[in-house]
Amino acid sequence: METCKLEKRGKLFILTLTGEDEHRLNPTRIDAIRSALNQIRSDSSSLSGSVLITTAHGKFFSNGYDLAWAGSSPEKIRLMSSKLRELVVDLISFPMPTVAAITGHACAAGMIFALCHDYIVMRKDRGFLYMSEMDIGLKIPAWFMAVMSCKIGDARVQRDVVLRARKLTAKQAVESGIIDVALDSAEETVKGAVELGENLAKKGWKGQVYSENRKELYRKVIDKLGVDETTDDVENVAIATSKM
Repeated sequence: METCKLEKRGKLFILTLTGEDEHRLNPTRIDAIRSALNQIRSDSSSLSGSVLITTAHGKFFSNGYDLAWAGSSPEKIRLMSSKLRELVVDLISFPMPTVAAITGHACAAGMIFALCHDYIVMRKDRGFLYMSEMDIGLKIPAWFMAVMSCKIGDARVQRDVVLRARKLTAKQAVESGIIDVALDSAEETVKGAVELGENLAKKGWKGQVYSENRKELYRKVIDKLGVDETTDDVENVAIATSKM
């Protein structure tokens, strides 16, 4: 079953998570996303001055890790974590600006996936950003925290997102400086992302330079990506799965 599709519109690459499911991040979906990114990288003539937009069909942008797929298997949990960290490396090193067009809920690892884009536009009539770990009994890994510390500048908002599992609407996320724009509908959100992407593409930045500068900007994240210390917490993952 198709889990994502890639479309090219001029200098824009639009990657859409497909289907009406929750777009949970299991190895199959992550591999498909990484394959699409590798396909873009292979088109060397199109890299400079191009922009990646990631969006999704349905109610969810992504509802995080596929805990039901992992179950209580340590091997599956480690594999899922490892593949997401590889995807984050891909995004941080990607040779062009990246935009997340959040047209539904972005939760836990799905929120982290969204935050790993350079710019975020989000619909304001439905959907929220939500780190659910406190509510389902999981420890947030250090690399998740590194991403949030780079993307959420207000310490009070960080505290509430992590320790109160506060759900942020698009309006609240704009006010907190987490996302760039809140728009009226899914269609307007994608349209806004395309307009932003077209404006960025006009800059004609060199892909390699953009990648290197982004890696320096998010060095704190890169330094934490070598290990996910929560992957050995199989008992709590199994409990979290039972709450889904």
